[in-house]
Amino acid sequence: MAARPPGRDRDEELRVPIGPDAPQAPDVPGELADLVRGIVRDGELRPAGQVRRIRTGTRLLGEDDRVLAVVVHDHVKIATLGSSTAGVAWTEVEMRDASDAGLAGEVEQRLGEAGLRPSTTSAETELDRLLRPAAPRRRRPTGKRVKPGTAGAALVDYLAAHVDRLAAEDLRARRGEEDSVHQLRVAARRMRSALQSYRRLLDRERTDPVVDGLRELARALAPARDAEVLHARIRDGLAGLEPELLLGPVQAQVTRHYGRVESEAAAAVLSTLDGDDYARLRRDLDELLQRPPLTKRAARPARKELPAHVARAARRLSRAVTVAVDETASADDRDLAVHDARKAGKRLRYATEVARPAVGKDAKRFSKELKGFQDALGEHQDTVVAREALRDLAAQAHGEGENGFAFGVLHGRDAARAAEIEARLPGLWATAWRPRNRRWLG
Repeated sequence: MAARPPGRDRDEELRVPIGPDAPQAPDVPGELADLVRGIVRDGELRPAGQVRRIRTGTRLLGEDDRVLAVVVHDHVKIATLGSSTAGVAWTEVEMRDASDAGLAGEVEQRLGEAGLRPSTTSAETELDRLLRPAAPRRRRPTGKRVKPGTAGAALVDYLAAHVDRLAAEDLRARRGEEDSVHQLRVAARRMRSALQSYRRLLDRERTDPVVDGLRELARALAPARDAEVLHARIRDGLAGLEPELLLGPVQAQVTRHYGRVESEAAAAVLSTLDGDDYARLRRDLDELLQRPPLTKRAARPARKELPAHVARAARRLSRAVTVAVDETASADDRDLAVHDARKAGKRLRYATEVARPAVGKDAKRFSKELKGFQDALGEHQDTVVAREALRDLAAQAHGEGENGFAFGVLHGRDAARAAEIEARLPGLWATAWRPRNRRWLG
């Protein structure tokens, strides 16, 4: 049985096997239902169409009964299911395992003489055609405040792109694919940041609950992403140590520890995606796109309106950086300030993304100049989180009577790396914050 998420390419087709003794219209397999739950939510899921093939095969034999090729003959019948049905049938012939090009050409000629012609479609594509509604549901909203070129239209387009991204990553996360949880969080953060940065264009009575829902989703997914990143960082760090520094079975300890942590986190991810809060959030996002809660201000030209909102996010980052680059501040205060600056930097980056299509190269250059600074902030935060995990692993090793020396070595290296980054931050910030990069903000 197969399913295809709405609006996705054929590469997104999902398939699960059903038993040979399944009834003519079997129930949807639980495995398939789980994968598409993010789309179906609390709606009813049932078979919508059926493809049936009656297959026979004819072997073409040569000397000594050697098989030269196999001609496969399919009688294909497709039909929609439900109150309104439609169907079509045809015959397909396919040649397989033919190593002789001349023989293949001769068989193709004979098939043509018999009235067959090369196929231009497939059973699945034809079934899609039968199931496709005559008038597709409108996805984008209409109204004066979402006219092309307006600030509201730019914001709605950005949100729509990341609602689609959320749906795609939902499916990948349910499959357990690598990096899917991270990308799911990124889509949620981008939408939350856009709703916060451009809140003056929005009716906050409607958007604040969505912001809260996106924040809670990101928090619920954080343990899985953190475990994935920490495992890779510590595993790679141990692999890069000199053999004489690897005292005790530290690599096996890390594998056992994060195997358990990642398994529990993966289960928590699926529980979150199957929960009522997530289903409500997805419905709220769909409603937000269908009826955008835009204010009158959103009807202003995007090129003139959006830079002011980006400027407000930029000032927020500037205030956070003031403490982050203060050499007189304590180490703990700097760690916290760098973390705050990292979050403010992400909000600024995402706010700039909304404005880029309307503003053009000035916004693009601003994002590019900020990237080095933001990457440094992200790496610094990684060292902070990793050092805490390394302390826990070292204590765990000690409690089990093992040697945690290697974890201490990595901890020291991360501490030194954090100090290096802190020393570079003022220069990176000065480069990113040059007046020419900010002139478009007004």
